[in-house]
Amino acid sequence: MEPHVEAAVEAFRAGKPVCLFDAENREGETDLLFPGQCATAATMRQLRFDCGGLLFLAIGHEVGERFSLPYLQDLHMDSRLMADYPVLKELQTNDLQYDARSAFTLSLNHRDTFTGITDRDRALTTKRFAELYSELSEDDNAMKKLGDEFRTPGHIPVCREAEGGLSRRQGHTELAVGLARLSGMTPVVIGAEMLQPDGDLALPVADARDWAAQRNIPFLTGEELISALEI
Repeated sequence: MEPHVEAAVEAFRAGKPVCLFDAENREGETDLLFPGQCATAATMRQLRFDCGGLLFLAIGHEVGERFSLPYLQDLHMDSRLMADYPVLKELQTNDLQYDARSAFTLSLNHRDTFTGITDRDRALTTKRFAELYSELSEDDNAMKKLGDEFRTPGHIPVCREAEGGLSRRQGHTELAVGLARLSGMTPVVIGAEMLQPDGDLALPVADARDWAAQRNIPFLTGEELISALEI
C-alpha cells in the first residue's frame, strides 16, 4: 500500500477526516469524509464550515439490504405512486448528467432528536445508525430495530452504494464506503462536498489538495483508492 494511502487509512481508523476526489470525468468533486461510527458534533461543524456542499451519509449495499432501504428514484418512479401523485411523473429523474441512477435512499432523524438539524442532532443520527448496524445479530428484525430508533423524513440524507460497489459504479458513495472497508471500519460514512467559497462550482482539485495539506488531512483520488482495493 502506498504511504499516502496508509496515512488515509490510519487517519480514518482514528476517526479523523480524509479528503477524497472522485475523478475529472465524473463529478470532479472532493469530499471531506469521516467514519460514521466516530461522528461527533464537532464532525458536523467541520463539515458545515469547511465544505459548503450537501452533508450526506454513505452506506454500503449490505447495510441498505439489511435495513431494506429503497432507492428514492425507484420509489418515486413506482407506477402506483405516480398514479396517486401525478407530480412524481413530471419530476421523474431521467436526465442525470453524471450517472444512470441517483444513490439517494431515505433521509433519517434519530427519534431522540428535536428538529434533527443541529450538530448534536445530526451527530446522534449518524453515530447511532452506524452503531445499530454493527450491533445487529443474524436473527434480529433489522427494519423493526431501525424504526424503533429512527424516523423519516429527516435531516441526514442517506446514499446507498450500488450492488457490486466500485466494480460497478465509481461515485462518491461507493468511494466513501470503499475507504471504510479498506480501513476496516463499518461501511457507514458521513461527508460533504467541498465547494468554492462563492458556492458556484466544486473546489478545484489543486485547491482541495492544498487545503488538505495545510491541515495535515490525507488526500486520495478515486483511482488511488480503487488500486489499493485491487478492484
